Amino acid sequence: MRKKRRKNRIIASVFAIFLLVAGYFSFVYQAPKESSKTVTIGVVGQTKEDAQIWDSVAKTAKAKYGITIQIKNFTDYNQPNKALLNGDIDLNAFQHFAFLDAWNKANKADIVSIGKTIIAPIRLYSLKYKSINSLPDGATIAVPNDASNESRALYVLKNAGLIKLKSGKKIVSVADITSNPKNLQIKEVAADQAGRIIKSVDAAVVNNSYAAPAGLGDKQTIYVEPVNKDSEQWINLIAARKNDKNKQIYLDVVKAYQTKKTKELVKKYYGNTELTGWDIKIK
Repeated sequence: MRKKRRKNRIIASVFAIFLLVAGYFSFVYQAPKESSKTVTIGVVGQTKEDAQIWDSVAKTAKAKYGITIQIKNFTDYNQPNKALLNGDIDLNAFQHFAFLDAWNKANKADIVSIGKTIIAPIRLYSLKYKSINSLPDGATIAVPNDASNESRALYVLKNAGLIKLKSGKKIVSVADITSNPKNLQIKEVAADQAGRIIKSVDAAVVNNSYAAPAGLGDKQTIYVEPVNKDSEQWINLIAARKNDKNKQIYLDVVKAYQTKKTKELVKKYYGNTELTGWDIKIK
């Protein structure tokens, strides 16, 4: 009888210990919630190709850092920065440095870059001439008429050796041309019209998004924007709130993007129309 009671006490003790351990893991210890490792990134007008690239980045982020990436696609370029400041998203990836700088100034904000993504060099196209050297005196060149794109187009002409610009300015206009040896006629048009009027001008600087629909490609290209100190401001970036710029989870997202695999996919989907921006040496 004593042995039976002793056995029962041992069983009861073991059961009690089991309940304590189970209780600890149920109520004291809590596994990290998946939501704490989820990062929502805002983009604009995501293409099928961009989606493929971000899918690859998401797989890397999950496998290497345990981070779940969610993409929120916006239709307007003003929305992602507002959403970032409001806390609706954690990061965004749609803008270049020049756009971010202008947006911060206009909105008295302090959004910052935490990593570079890509740059899409714009081009000078012509249906009439095969090189910039063959452009005649007085040639008419169309450029976008909005401040940001016009400035970029003028820097393309500067780097092509066609004009000189006032130094010390990031955003320039036609008024900042200091030398124009060929007496080029700069025709300012809406960005979406630059490619459409290519037949009526000698050459045109056309944004990538409008070049393909206008039938413009390598064959019609007479100059490609170089990546240098002038064009560095057009490199796209991943942006964060200033207070979050050192958060490891966000820096890990940048690492998941800036990989050899991403570089291969950019090359696969965009050829030479886009370049990865994080590994370019600025001259």
